[in-house]
Amino acid sequence: MQRTIIRELERLLGSSGVLSSPEDLLLYEYDGSVEEAGPDAIVFPRRKQDVVEIVKLANRYDLSIVGRGAGTGLSGGALAREGGIVLAFSRMNHILEIDAENQRAVVEPGVVNLDLSRAAEKYGLYFAPDPSSQKSCTIGGNVSENSGGPHTLAYGVTSNHVTGLEVVMPDAKVIRLGGRAMETPGYDLTGLMIGSEGTFALVTEVTVRLLRLPEDVRTLLAIYDSLGDATDSVVDITARGIIPAACEMLDGWTLRAVEAYVHAGFPLDSAAVLLMEVEGVREAAETQADEIIEVCRRHNAREVRRARDARERALLWKGRKEAFGAVGRVSPSYYVLDGVIPRTKLTPTLLRIEEIAKRYGFVIGNIFHAGDGNLHPLILFDHRDRDQFRRARAAGAEIMQLCVEMGGTLTGEHGVGMEKNELMPLMFTETDLDLMRKVRAAFNPVGRLNPGKVLPLGKGCGETRLQPFPQSAGGNA
Repeated sequence: MQRTIIRELERLLGSSGVLSSPEDLLLYEYDGSVEEAGPDAIVFPRRKQDVVEIVKLANRYDLSIVGRGAGTGLSGGALAREGGIVLAFSRMNHILEIDAENQRAVVEPGVVNLDLSRAAEKYGLYFAPDPSSQKSCTIGGNVSENSGGPHTLAYGVTSNHVTGLEVVMPDAKVIRLGGRAMETPGYDLTGLMIGSEGTFALVTEVTVRLLRLPEDVRTLLAIYDSLGDATDSVVDITARGIIPAACEMLDGWTLRAVEAYVHAGFPLDSAAVLLMEVEGVREAAETQADEIIEVCRRHNAREVRRARDARERALLWKGRKEAFGAVGRVSPSYYVLDGVIPRTKLTPTLLRIEEIAKRYGFVIGNIFHAGDGNLHPLILFDHRDRDQFRRARAAGAEIMQLCVEMGGTLTGEHGVGMEKNELMPLMFTETDLDLMRKVRAAFNPVGRLNPGKVLPLGKGCGETRLQPFPQSAGGNA
């Protein structure tokens, strides 16, 4: 990048607000995915007007802009695929208001998800979306990817909890969408913006709704000797009209890796466990818990444990939310997938994934949101080995195709980004994709914001493509 541009950015933000040295840029070539792409500069705005001026400068010098939160994304959405400026929102991290009476909060995009719930707790409130990266991911990133989490089953994804946005458009204009009301007249532009993966605008303020903390919470751990019995339990629970606040599944390999790291009390000799939670009025929560236990036992659960207190509940959830870190202890690399299938297809899909693992020669662990069929297979591989990297990507593409064949979709909460944009023709016709391009062009006509994401870069032939092996990776030829 020209030194002239760096100097202008430093005049705007100060020298501490701009990174451009090769060693600093290297740190921003990655997020939580297996993708890799490097920016030309990283900037740290502190206020809305900084964002406006950065966009104006990018327009003047014809530079692309990529918004970035905490970098915990799992689809390459926060990577600068075509270079340019990465706009990191970590310093725009203020909770501007908590309106407890109306159960609303107004936050800047760099506010960490869990910090918002902690701040709202003293009012008896919390923010429901809870990704596994809740301790580090930011609200702006949650909005960009329409993130979910274990409690999506009962409470929905981020779009169900955001009522208003302030955004900076690609022409540097500031607009407000929605407000504090749940519904506003006209087109739902707030909803359209959520999940657009930073390709429409840059979010500078978010208005969210807060929920009241439940009176009672019951956490259950059902233990199975058969993966099929566990998945059958999930189908039966929901078929009976019981909607747990959360219903998570770990297969035997994954729970053993987690137990070695977290010591959450998961049984080492089981084929699978279901971690479930019900909440609400005390009597209702107790009744639902009893009903779930009955269903699990009917489907051959060898044991169903109830968390005895808040400490045990927190430990079980620590096991679930730190599962990816646990896997990182036993493999040089792992590739986290994200697909959705109907709950009734859980068993055949998991069996097919096991076949794919054997065919490609990988261990694939399974940990996922069983209640809504949102799978997260973990492919263990060594990124230093070129052949392993190529095969891991191929196995991932095959699993995504399997999800679509089963009547599902390519992503439940991680987004498309640059990981799955070339797989979009598996789900959409060229007419569908062309309409999406027109919608994007209405907001981002020059394509300056987060280019190379979401939509295929090919000619629309419908073929799936894999990204080339990163040049910086070593290993076998």
